[in-house]
This record gives sequence, structure tokens and C-alpha cells, in this order.
Amino acid sequence: MKYLDEYRDPILARRLLDELDQAATRPWRIMEVCGGQTHTLVRQGIDELLPAGMRMIHGPGCPVCVTPLETLDRAMAIAARPGVIFTSFGDMLRVPGTNTDLLSLRARGADVRVVYAPMDAVRLAAAHPDREVVFLAVGFETTAPANAMAVLHAARLGLRNFSLLVSHVLVPPAMTALLDDPECEVQAFLAAGHVCAVMGWREYEPIAARYRVPIVVTGFEPLDLLEGILMAVRQLESGRFEVENQYVRAVRRSGNTAAQDAVREVFQVTDRAWRGIGALPDSGLELADAYAAFDAARRFAVSGLCPVEDADCIAGAILTGARLPTDCAAYGTRCTPRHPLGAPMVSSEGTCAAFHAAGRTAASDVVAVRSTP
Repeated sequence: MKYLDEYRDPILARRLLDELDQAATRPWRIMEVCGGQTHTLVRQGIDELLPAGMRMIHGPGCPVCVTPLETLDRAMAIAARPGVIFTSFGDMLRVPGTNTDLLSLRARGADVRVVYAPMDAVRLAAAHPDREVVFLAVGFETTAPANAMAVLHAARLGLRNFSLLVSHVLVPPAMTALLDDPECEVQAFLAAGHVCAVMGWREYEPIAARYRVPIVVTGFEPLDLLEGILMAVRQLESGRFEVENQYVRAVRRSGNTAAQDAVREVFQVTDRAWRGIGALPDSGLELADAYAAFDAARRFAVSGLCPVEDADCIAGAILTGARLPTDCAAYGTRCTPRHPLGAPMVSSEGTCAAFHAAGRTAASDVVAVRSTP
């Protein structure tokens, strides 16, 4: 990236927008996969500054949002048990299950604690040998290495009171599922830079070749995204479909091989249900058999789960980019960040939360509003 230390410079932003105007001759449709990128695009109004007709499609890149409702209900059931210290990152506490959320359980006396790394949960287990410590392990490939290291460390310590409730998901199967949909409008992808910092981008190359779609590994700052969009448009305009790396300051083609080795040792690929989307084959990670003793789903027998989504929530259509948050009748009325019906409104990477924070009140708000220089 040529804007290494200047990724917030408004002059460079104007230059990129002008180059984008010159490059684009058609109303292209580009999906950003990452929810963090969605928040930058919406917060900075980048989606409103693109050439006329060009549209960003907001993808399923919020790991909190796609965590299955059944997993959340299982988490509530485990957290409510006496003798359990249930730990999680803070963004999971207010994600609604069928009947409650973790924050409400904590208010009613459950020992639910926010941690800042899975290793914090390992330390809690070592400090409280008489308690069961469970960590809610969600996320894309980005968070899997830290969770794998926590399991490896707990195994070395011989801890028998530490476990993970795992709901890891993988990006490439989600991309292929979207592209296999006959109604898919996506013509190019911005791949999540932090996922690729771990995994590299080699696994995207077959997708680009098979579906003839450009994929640009992109960072998270405004100029990262503008340059990533420009790189994708130039590929589209020239008929190329390659994987390019905009995020050169953080990502290599091979990724972080040490992190990949830890993930491969501790986890194995499995089918995974995505909230609002459904089951996708080989789209998740679960603990390998050698580490089954650390699997909270096996350790705690939870029965009678009957997950029920709110009928007014269109999270599935939003997560696949088929609808905008402002298309939802409950958006901003029955569904708000304080009282969310679905995860996309409460998660810090959710599309609904991004639109609400930016004050988007109607789908017609997303129009070209380019100001003059």
C-alpha cells in the first residue's frame, strides 16, 4: 500500500475517489466480508461517495452475528448452572438468545465475566480449581489461534476445570455459499485483512478462479477501503479475477504459519450452522478428538433446547447482503441497540448497529452525495 502512514489523509481520499470515478464505467456490486469494514464504510459515508450506481453489499463478516441461536441458548444454560464461571468477550453479553442474554443472567446472579483474552479464562480456572470455567469461543479464523493456545496451555497445566464452548466459523465456505446462490449479485469481494493476516490468501485463489470474481485483501481504515475498492474495480473493468493484497503492511500470502499450526493441532473442520443463514458444510471448527476433554458442549449435557428466532428480525437477509437494515420494519423501533431483536443490532461489527450509529433512517439515504472539491 502506498499510503502506509497516511491512511486518513483527506487529500489522498479525494485522489482515490477521483481515480475511482475515472476507472468505473459500470455500476459494480462489491461485498466487504468483514463487519469492521462495514462500520468504517458506513461511519465515514464511503458507501455514499462511490460513483453513481456502484453499491457495497454488506456481508456476513460479523462473528457475533452468525453465532447460532442454539449455541447461545446452550451458553445461557451452562452459565446459569451453580459452580460455573462463564467467560466471554464483552460483545457477546447482550446478544439475544431465545429467552434471555448473558448480561441478564449475570444480573440474576450467574457468574458471567468479561475477559479480554481466552488466556484470562485459563488463569481463572487455575485460580478456582473448585469451579468450572467455560470460555465462549466464537469468531472467524482471526480468534482461533488464541483459543487454540489457551487449550494447549490448559493441557500443559493439567487443568480439568477449563473448557471452550466453540462456535468458530470460516470465511471461504461462506463466500462460496453466497456465490452459489443464483440470486447473488456480488461481482467482487473485499477480503478481511485480519483473517488473512492469520491464514494468508492462498485459499481464496481457487474461489477467484472458479467463480471469476476479483478478491482484494483489504485493511480497515478509510483509505484502505477506498484503495481496495479501486483495485477491485480495476480488475472488474479489465476482466481480471485475481487475488490482490491491498493490506501489504500486515498480510502475506502464506499468512502466519505458526498460528495455523496451532489451529490445526487443536481444531478440526466441521459443518456449522450460521445464525440467519443456515447450515454450511465444512464452514466451522470444532475441538479435535485429542482435545475433546476441553469441549464444554460434551462436558455439560444440555437438553431441551428449542431455539426460536424473533419473527420480525430479518438478520439472515441482512447478513447475506440481500437486504439493508433499513428494509426491516423493526429497525430503529422495536429493534435498537438498547433492545435488539437480533445480533446485527447489538454487535460492534453488526450491519444494523453500523446503520443505526450513523443515523441511517431509510434505504433511500444510501445515494451518491459527493460534494464538490
